[in-house]
Amino acid sequence: MQLPYTKRTLGNGLDVIVHEDHQLPMVAVNVWYHVGSKNERLGRTGFAHLFEHLMFEGSAHHDHGFFPPLQRAGGLLNGSTSADRTNYWEVVPTGALELALWMESDRMGFLLPALTEEKFNNQRDVVINERRQNYENRPYGLAGMALSAAMFPPEHPYHWLTIGSADDLRATSLDEVHAFFQTYYHPSNASLALAGDIETGPAFELAERFFGDLPPGPVPAPVRAEVTPQPGGNLVLEDRVELPRVYLSWHSPAMFAAGDAELDVMADVVAHGKTSRLYRSLVYERRVAADVSAHQSSREIAGVFQVACTAAAGVALPELHTAIRDTIAEIIRQGPTAAELERALAQTEAQFIYRLQTIGGFGGKGDQLNAYNVFRGDPGYFEADRERYRAVTAGGVAAAARRYLQEAPAVTLSVVPCGRRELAMPGADEVRVS
Repeated sequence: MQLPYTKRTLGNGLDVIVHEDHQLPMVAVNVWYHVGSKNERLGRTGFAHLFEHLMFEGSAHHDHGFFPPLQRAGGLLNGSTSADRTNYWEVVPTGALELALWMESDRMGFLLPALTEEKFNNQRDVVINERRQNYENRPYGLAGMALSAAMFPPEHPYHWLTIGSADDLRATSLDEVHAFFQTYYHPSNASLALAGDIETGPAFELAERFFGDLPPGPVPAPVRAEVTPQPGGNLVLEDRVELPRVYLSWHSPAMFAAGDAELDVMADVVAHGKTSRLYRSLVYERRVAADVSAHQSSREIAGVFQVACTAAAGVALPELHTAIRDTIAEIIRQGPTAAELERALAQTEAQFIYRLQTIGGFGGKGDQLNAYNVFRGDPGYFEADRERYRAVTAGGVAAAARRYLQEAPAVTLSVVPCGRRELAMPGADEVRVS
């Protein structure tokens, strides 16, 4: 599988990547800014996610909503924010490409003149309400906040979630938001991918035409932070839930680091799909769990490996905790079976193929080219990324699991119904999240 592309960097520092795909008369426009919640600081969190909203509210030369013109032209569009990056994308008919590029360039270069106090206050309220809906009022929604705070010390940029703190957002001024934009949302900190029905030469000419005269802006210094090994914690969080759930979280390798692919495969073997060990044992055979999941969440400067299991009615969390620990220990002793390894690697291979099925959107070709360019400096890292998984062995999975999941401490979090502390793991310390 190949993802051919051509990359050039404009004079103002904007990386431009072009991939030709003439199967359909559509073009995907994809912009990544190398900024996420890790670029914030304690006491002033939520800025990157707030800008995901503000960037759709109009710019100097189009001081109206960003969606209507592109939707009228037959386009689809969206954006998202993570700890490490912010992306925006449009998939438009070929004839609407210049419209999409003009609008993207205008908000990159001329957002601040249109960013009024009224817009700022309105979108800040929208984000605070989103926080209520997606975290505070969602069952188990506060668990991620509790775990991030427990896994990383307050000064670490992964201590808080991307949504940020409601108190921080309320305390933020418009001037602070302007300064954050000027630091991160400019050509020198951005990558533009164009994928689809367009010739390479004209594509670069359009990029130069719409983005070439924007001022470059300062290149932000990379965020660096060490994770100091700390003793594991045993915590309990009371929430408005029906069934108790236990989380086990460990520090793990960063994105693309040694051991990252092996722990990705480990998560598949442990609890991905109905044939995984924990699902088959706890949910299907013994029926002591309502659900179970595991994932290796690798981010730019650190990762987290996590297993979560919701108890069936009347089942105590220590029983699930023991089963999770025993299963991990068994895999470390014996390694995954040949069939388990084959299944996990086949699923990974399928995920790589799925990314090539569309030219744009989340995870499409344009998004993939930008991801590799921003995080690796190489839009063509696709094949090297696949090779990381092809090189995974049963012994490598066992060794990574031993190092990161057995020889290192875990943070254990019990989420229990309000007033039912006795359902938590024994000796758990109460944690409060706001």
